[in-house]
Amino acid sequence: MTQSTPPSTVLDRVLVLEMVRVTEAAAIGASKLIGRGDEKAADHAAVEAMRAALNELAMDGTVVIGEGERDEAPMLFIGEKVGSAQGTGPKIDIALDPLEGTTITAKAGPNALAVLAVAEEGNLLNAPDVYMDKLAVGPGYPDGIISLAKSPTENVKAVAEAKGVAPDEIIVCVLDRPRHAELIAELRGLGCGVVLIGDGDVAGVIAVTNPETTIDLYMGSGGAPEGVLAAAALRCVGGQFNGRLLFRNDDERGRARKWGIEDLNKIYTRDELAKGDCIFAATGVTDGSLLKGVKRMKDGLITTQSVVMRASSGTVRWVSGEHRNKS
Repeated sequence: MTQSTPPSTVLDRVLVLEMVRVTEAAAIGASKLIGRGDEKAADHAAVEAMRAALNELAMDGTVVIGEGERDEAPMLFIGEKVGSAQGTGPKIDIALDPLEGTTITAKAGPNALAVLAVAEEGNLLNAPDVYMDKLAVGPGYPDGIISLAKSPTENVKAVAEAKGVAPDEIIVCVLDRPRHAELIAELRGLGCGVVLIGDGDVAGVIAVTNPETTIDLYMGSGGAPEGVLAAAALRCVGGQFNGRLLFRNDDERGRARKWGIEDLNKIYTRDELAKGDCIFAATGVTDGSLLKGVKRMKDGLITTQSVVMRASSGTVRWVSGEHRNKS
């Protein structure tokens, strides 16, 4: 990590493993829909399960990054209050994606996750559900080595120089979308390897922190909620992140202003998206590079694999769970 993060006395009251129980519940809920071809049903199952699990926790929680705004998302919408200790418990901001990879789950593809990040009130960016331009690099590089103010070519060359390799040895992860055609062409023009992923860009960003993936950079646009979640994860394990909200129309700009965002062109750093001490948790829904997926065994046994991280300690815990008597 580039700086020390003091532990939060507020988060001390929300046990790290409680966050894992929340993502486990969402993953198990979604797992019943793996390969069934119904994205909405899979997402709904994850949302229902995550909301129920959050409401069992003794906290005064507010969803700041969620499934959308209230008229779009009847559950886990931005601004929704969760937890069993409203007005009395610790005030916690929550960024969540109950099912990152709805299409992946419907098609039984890799890297679907249930994801959650929590921090003290005011420490996670409160933003509308819009797109975000994203740029990430793993730990061990000089601060400010990457910037969305620079071109993809400039960012690749800067990382290559710091790594002591030629630009054509850099590997970049990009979401496989038509909107990224020019970006992909620019990267391949440099000779870069481009790892294309169909969905799941939280896992894509976190991949830059794991040397075994060989991925050096993450580039491209995706959901803003996933950007905040990824920034929270990088606060825990290191790495740099830039995010810039993208607006397609005046309605989206108006929604951003409603949440207090005035500079619509601002480039956010990792520590502006997720400040202070925070906890990040994820549970695999389908098998992936980060986590194994939910497995439904005989006799009602369900197995899960999760990861939970905390910024103040830099601790990363891998949690294997066995669950019985679950429907």
